Amino acid sequence: MITGVDAWGIALSTHGLAVAASVLIYVLTSRSAQARRPPSIAIAWVLGMIALPYLTLPVYLLFGRRKVVRPRPLVHAPRPADARHWARTLIESFDLPDAAPARVRLHPDGRAARAALLETIGAARHRLDVCTFLIGADALGRALASALIERARAGVRVRLLLDGVGAPFLPRTERARLAAAGVAIAVFSPLLARRTSGPRNLRNHRKYAIADARVLWAGGRNFAAEYFEGDARRAAWPDLSFDLVGPVAAAADHQFEADWRASGGAAAAAPPDPLPPDPGSTDTALVQFLPSGPDQTEDTVHALLIDACYRAERRILAVTPYFVPDSALEAALRLAARRAVAIDVCLPRRSNHRLADFARMRSLRALAAVGVRFHLLPGMAHAKAVVVDESLAIAGSVNLDSRSLLLNYESAVVFYGTDEIAWLAGWIDALQHGAQPFEPRPPGLWRDVGEGLLLTLGYQL
Repeated sequence: MITGVDAWGIALSTHGLAVAASVLIYVLTSRSAQARRPPSIAIAWVLGMIALPYLTLPVYLLFGRRKVVRPRPLVHAPRPADARHWARTLIESFDLPDAAPARVRLHPDGRAARAALLETIGAARHRLDVCTFLIGADALGRALASALIERARAGVRVRLLLDGVGAPFLPRTERARLAAAGVAIAVFSPLLARRTSGPRNLRNHRKYAIADARVLWAGGRNFAAEYFEGDARRAAWPDLSFDLVGPVAAAADHQFEADWRASGGAAAAAPPDPLPPDPGSTDTALVQFLPSGPDQTEDTVHALLIDACYRAERRILAVTPYFVPDSALEAALRLAARRAVAIDVCLPRRSNHRLADFARMRSLRALAAVGVRFHLLPGMAHAKAVVVDESLAIAGSVNLDSRSLLLNYESAVVFYGTDEIAWLAGWIDALQHGAQPFEPRPPGLWRDVGEGLLLTLGYQL
């Protein structure tokens, strides 16, 4: 007969075996996959397996992997030993293409961005590749769908790649209309189907349109009204985008091809031809395509930002809707501020993700204490850009939070030209007018505990 004491002992033994097995699985899978995680995240997984192994282990097996091995889409020749910008050398070390000259237009507002997007789509003569997180069920989404349909009916091969979370925003009627016109549609990591490798929480946040591997429209805008001009229901959010003509478009197209095939789409009939240099071109902007995400060996944008913080001499300007940096990036910003680098960050007073607003407070207080200035914008802003001194600027789809920097598939363009850097710096500076300064207040006990739990356990959110 089993007494209550015996039952309790058996339960403890069973729980101990479950804990030991869970931790062992974590260690073996991390070692075999050579997974590199921030110490705080590794500790969170282990603590979860000790406290709740029956829940934490399945969640870890579903969502714990952060890198997805893919064949490299590009192979590059050895780099010449010249005095190039340190960021160019770093990005090339990730086996990514070198910077190249381009003709660049930065869009001052949503109206210009919409016109440039439709112009890029209309410029396609052979192939048009579009990648976005979502397409809205609104006038902007319908206009985009109509533009894609027009190109498909003109004989252009049109491919549309949507993320699995954002895909349901596209109405079925619009999707059927696109398919009927010959637009090929693929969904990256659908929530139910299993076509894309990797955990379900690794989302494709890249946003660009590429015409004939020669023209690139990119930035942080999803294809819905609030990211452009707004509509009767929603005001426009400040956002950033740009378009360019040059070899960088071919680099973006190679990345699209890899994502398309990873989503189960058929390969293009032929790889895009590289854009030959034009001897008579007046293109002076130097730009470099920078993808980031689980398909990259390194955390490319994260590494670039940390390196930039340590190299900054005078200023760092940034705008982001969500600011939840990991400990490494926060430390780099803190040390830059201690070296008297002027750091100004623009972010919404209230974003459209309240959990991110709650989680950001600990970093905001710590960095404000060493002189980082945070400018709280009165409404939602969706722009993502960083300017370092007068030598480097980054703009694209990357937010300054751990999910975007360490989990999502993202893309950015690095600008080395003085005109583009000055333009982006002026755009961010202009946002500060009308913004309120962040005033740190000591947190209460429960808020402090809540922030700690969210930062420890909410890494995947």
